[in-house]
Amino acid sequence: MAQVNVALIGYKFMGKAHSNAFRQVSHFFPGKLEPRMKVICGRDRQAAEAAARQFGWEEVETDWRKAVERPDIDIVDIATPGNLHHPMALAAAAAGKQIICEKPLANSLAEAREMLKAVQKAGVKHMIMHNYRKIPAVALAKRWIEDGRVGDVYHYHGAYLQDWIMDPDFPLVWRLDKKIAGSGALGDIGAHAIDLARYLNGEFSAVTGQMTTFIKERPIPGSGEGAWGAKGSKAKKGKVTVDDDANFLARFRNSSVGVFESSRFCGGRRNYHTFQIYGSKGSIAFNLERMNELEFYDCADKAGEQGYKTINATESVHPYVGAWWPPGHLIGYEHTFIHAIHDFLMALEKDTLPSPNFKDGVANEAVLDAVERSAKSSHWESVKM
Repeated sequence: MAQVNVALIGYKFMGKAHSNAFRQVSHFFPGKLEPRMKVICGRDRQAAEAAARQFGWEEVETDWRKAVERPDIDIVDIATPGNLHHPMALAAAAAGKQIICEKPLANSLAEAREMLKAVQKAGVKHMIMHNYRKIPAVALAKRWIEDGRVGDVYHYHGAYLQDWIMDPDFPLVWRLDKKIAGSGALGDIGAHAIDLARYLNGEFSAVTGQMTTFIKERPIPGSGEGAWGAKGSKAKKGKVTVDDDANFLARFRNSSVGVFESSRFCGGRRNYHTFQIYGSKGSIAFNLERMNELEFYDCADKAGEQGYKTINATESVHPYVGAWWPPGHLIGYEHTFIHAIHDFLMALEKDTLPSPNFKDGVANEAVLDAVERSAKSSHWESVKM
């Protein structure tokens, strides 16, 4: 088994998920290539060293350019805020590294296009980490759609709803700063809903939408006292420059229509990522909070016997599941990253392009861009690839 050396840039939420995937993938999906967790990179050396000890990285670097340019590094994994994706991907491509990048691909469509051109020019493999494609139930839905069990799709509904910033005293973290995050709910979680829609239903043609910021100022971290370190009358406030909520209507190239919602202000919805697909022969429904289940309605069922049935997507015949546990033994969020890293390594092994990749990142960014344009114009806007 040949080893490929990995440099991971970022060590927090996504860094943790990616680290676990690199650590576990060869134990459950053995192949010709085994990732070696060579170096983890972050600006805070003490925090990066703690992450390295916790997750099993051999070395620590605080200068991401040095990590990218190391001759012993084969794969660069970018798990940073969005404003850094563009320069890091360009540098990694120029250095001839294979690249994994968190979503959304960039903070603008122009940057995403530049990133795609860079990896194509360099001839390197590239993948965007839309891990929800790798859920067995979602991959099963894709299989059923391709097999014609849904028929012609009429309507697609996608939603990603959370509630973690409803507290007005929640601090002004980087995800609420457009210069760093690019956008708010739209790019953070709406990007996932858009990617699944493209994966399952095809390309968008036009959208019309709105974006809303409910709480326009928040406490600056460290500027006062309280549970968040920024509450109370002494806390200074800063402007929120991203959307708290984004929703839009869509037209697809296959003539179907869609409704999309993304919000971080939906009380009780902790990670409510759902889709419903309604077609001429059947319907499919999925909810990430019940990620091992897929609902299916067959229009061909006899009258009086029609209704949704729930499939527990934990059988060995379902995508990815054969590597894990017996039927009915559930898998979780972390497994989706392991599946994605497995697919990336298999693409390297077979010299094929991973999926989803930077082309998908650009296509997703084109939809995000169209939604933002529509929110400003109050008109339908075409999706320009």
